[in-house]
Amino acid sequence: MSEVKKNGEPLEDSQATVHKKEKHPPGLYLLFFTEMWERFSYYGMRGILTLYLTTAFISGGLGFDASSAAMIYGCFTGFVYFTPLIGGYLSDNYLGQRKAILIGGVTMAIGQFTLFSSQSRTALYIGLLLLILGNGFFKPNISNLVGQLYTKNDPRKDSAFTIFYMGINIGSFFAPLICGTLAENWMAVKEGGQVISYGYRYGFLAAAIGMIIGQLLFNALAQKYLGDIGKYPATKDKTGHVVENKPLTKKEKQRVTVIFILTAFCVFFWAAFEQAGTSLTIYTKDFINRNVGGFEIPVSWFQSLNPFFVVTLGPVFAALWVKLSKREKGDLTVPQKMGMALVLVAVGFLCMVGAVLQRGGAEDMTVKASVIWLIFTYFFHTVAELSLSPVGLSMVSKLSPPKLTSLLMGVWLSASFIANLVGGVIASKLDSFGHMQIFGGIAAVTFLLGLILLTVNKKLVKMME
Repeated sequence: MSEVKKNGEPLEDSQATVHKKEKHPPGLYLLFFTEMWERFSYYGMRGILTLYLTTAFISGGLGFDASSAAMIYGCFTGFVYFTPLIGGYLSDNYLGQRKAILIGGVTMAIGQFTLFSSQSRTALYIGLLLLILGNGFFKPNISNLVGQLYTKNDPRKDSAFTIFYMGINIGSFFAPLICGTLAENWMAVKEGGQVISYGYRYGFLAAAIGMIIGQLLFNALAQKYLGDIGKYPATKDKTGHVVENKPLTKKEKQRVTVIFILTAFCVFFWAAFEQAGTSLTIYTKDFINRNVGGFEIPVSWFQSLNPFFVVTLGPVFAALWVKLSKREKGDLTVPQKMGMALVLVAVGFLCMVGAVLQRGGAEDMTVKASVIWLIFTYFFHTVAELSLSPVGLSMVSKLSPPKLTSLLMGVWLSASFIANLVGGVIASKLDSFGHMQIFGGIAAVTFLLGLILLTVNKKLVKMME
């Protein structure tokens, strides 16, 4: 609620926040842990999905060729970010965020159990469909609840979303380690030190259990720490009466336009970033030296590098945004942060170009590139992600008209829908175009777009004010 002046008139959010304490509300940490377990579930299955698809059936996989697997992966991860548009609309108008999160969580748990239940392509398609639908209800609404804990222009918002984002990545960090280890080691059938059959199904089972833990936690503690936040659709008040549907003002329309413009730029960011699950995974498996002290690092473990860096650097960025907001000229603008992110993701792919150059174009599969190139790639991509993703969630929360918040959160997430489809196509062309062309091309495009976004910064900021 807004604070009030002595004469009883409400303060604007920007004035009210002057008196706000810097301590974050406890509801943020409930949402932190709920999202942590949901992301454990999602990234656990995602970390082994490409390997499950491309491994021979007799060895515990489904026997797809690399090109088909990349397209399936791209379509799945793409549609996971399309359905939030539908889930956001339904929660804004009919369900409320809390009920939508419950529906989404249960649906995703069933999807993970379906993948565990049968090693078949039918179970694969049914399981992936349920995960896509469930995520549509869950994803935009959990993020929206974070924003509702704060007033519109609270300077702690970017920091809050960065802390929330750390929850995402703690789950993402442990997921590939646990699910990947179950699949590639603990539940694998070995003979003479060689894996005869992988235990991918048990990785999906662990992902299902993680989803259930998150739902139990959220539903047990939501009323205590969130109160009535998210219980009612945006179109109704607490008594169930429909709120007057006023048309958007000129300024609201400009702010919505900015959300769409920045979402369009972010399509290219995520198309590059999501190569982690396809072209980077395939390159890591075939051309990166994974031997460290006689131990060969499982391919799926590299999926934990990004969340490890997020958890490590997240507190630094959370403190940085708060510190910058206290400067006389204020924080960096949202377009500036996102422009920097595009440039940094380009730098990451230049590291992969370095890996290709180190191999010298050798066709011999025994010639490997240093793992350092891959580590630096994930490092730069993580710094880029922290400059864009939590900042984008915060931006949507700030700029969205209240009646459209969940829907516009779905619009923001839809960038990843288009990006993953594009990313899947890019990864499927890896064999025909070559690694140098793919990695170098991505670097060039994202660098150019970053410069463009930095150039139009002042125009976008004027529209946002």
